[in-house]
Amino acid sequence: MSKAILGKKLGMTQVFDEAGVLLPVTVIQAGPCTVVDVRTQEKHGYDAVQVGFEPVSEAKVSLPVRGYYKKRGVGPFRYLREFRLKGEAKLDRGAVLTVDMFRPGERVDVTGTSIGKGFAGGIKRWNFRRGPMAHGSKYHRGPGSLQSRDAARVFPGRKMPGHLGNERVTIRNLRVVKVDSEKHLLLVEGSVPGTRGSLLTIKETTVGKGGNPRA
Repeated sequence: MSKAILGKKLGMTQVFDEAGVLLPVTVIQAGPCTVVDVRTQEKHGYDAVQVGFEPVSEAKVSLPVRGYYKKRGVGPFRYLREFRLKGEAKLDRGAVLTVDMFRPGERVDVTGTSIGKGFAGGIKRWNFRRGPMAHGSKYHRGPGSLQSRDAARVFPGRKMPGHLGNERVTIRNLRVVKVDSEKHLLLVEGSVPGTRGSLLTIKETTVGKGGNPRA
């Protein structure tokens, strides 16, 4: 982890850049996040940090979770996530991560859960083409043939009607337009997955750096 922070999607708006161009931006409340625990190669087999975001009262967490935070002297938090460390990056327990780690013009990858849209047919879900709409065609928006003649079964992974959305989605290489340190706000150009108030993970982009495109 070179740069990473948890945030919450607040919504979208528009801002003008220095050249007077109107840009659509997403407003994200990024941090502050607290380092809850540190994983080390010697003890756990890998280097990482556990980060907590959005403090909550002890009454809103279970007794085991409350004890976990109490043992480490921080929290409790509504969200707890883990970031892998790369290189010689070191963070101590109790350290605070803020939006100041990002600068306007930098590129980030934003991960969230896409909006759930319920049950959808193949045309809406997979962009299938419909059949002729004439009365005599007898086929309009159905899924079509599902199997081969010899197999007599439906192969796994077949694109069919089903639940649309509510999936983990990463939008890569978004440009940071503005950073508001006082209000912990991060404005990125374009849209990000999720509804208002949903949890987001903002990381320094891996595009062009040999990073794993599926990470």
